[in-house]
Order: sequence, then C-alpha cells, then structure tokens
Amino acid sequence: MVAQYEAYEPVPGFHINGELTLGENIADNSGLAITYKAYHLSLAGRAAPVIEGLTGDERLYLGWAQVWRGKVREADAIQHIKADPHSPPAVRGTAPVVNQEGFYAAFGVKEGDKMYLPPGRRVTIW
Repeated sequence: MVAQYEAYEPVPGFHINGELTLGENIADNSGLAITYKAYHLSLAGRAAPVIEGLTGDERLYLGWAQVWRGKVREADAIQHIKADPHSPPAVRGTAPVVNQEGFYAAFGVKEGDKMYLPPGRRVTIW
C-alpha cells in the first residue's frame, strides 16, 4: 500500500508519502471494504433498487467519491502532502476504490481503463 500511494502525484513534483499516510490509507481502504460488505448484508439477499439508472453498488462507490470532492490552492496542497497523515481528498476518493473487487464489477472496469489496477497489485486487508 505504501508503494501504491507513493505513485500518486497530486501536485506535479509532489508525491504522497506512503509511510506517513499509511495508517489513514489502511483505514480508508478497510472502511470502504467493510461498508460494501455491510451494504450487501443489509440487502438480506434482495436486489438493490436501480435509482435514476444507477445500481446500488454504483451509488455506493459514487457516494464515496463525492464525500472527498473539494478544492484547495496548490500551496496548501503541497503543505498537506508534506505534513498531513491523510492523503489528499481527491486521492482518498479514488485510490481505495481501485483495490475493491466490487468497484470493478459495478462499473465493468477492465484492463486498459484509467482506473484499472491489475489484481496482483490490489491491496486487500480485510
């Protein structure tokens, strides 16, 4: 997971410090995985409704990404990258989903797509 996050460069020339952010990255990835499992348990075997053309799984992952939307000035982003134990919000919104099998199934993500990560490089903790 350290190497995976260190590959992100939210501001040109400034990569995430995977060691500094590791604890929070584990929390984000694990929390999303648990959320997905809990959501499916809550369905109790029933199919989730399709709402406005989106499946339940699609809504779950879109909701996750929307939570992390925001704007920040470049100087503030650089300071955040250097000192904050949390990955920047845009990365928190997208990085954990590429480790989730459910994300690939929900959106039909396949090799060659921008958010595709080969199975051997996906990090699964729980």
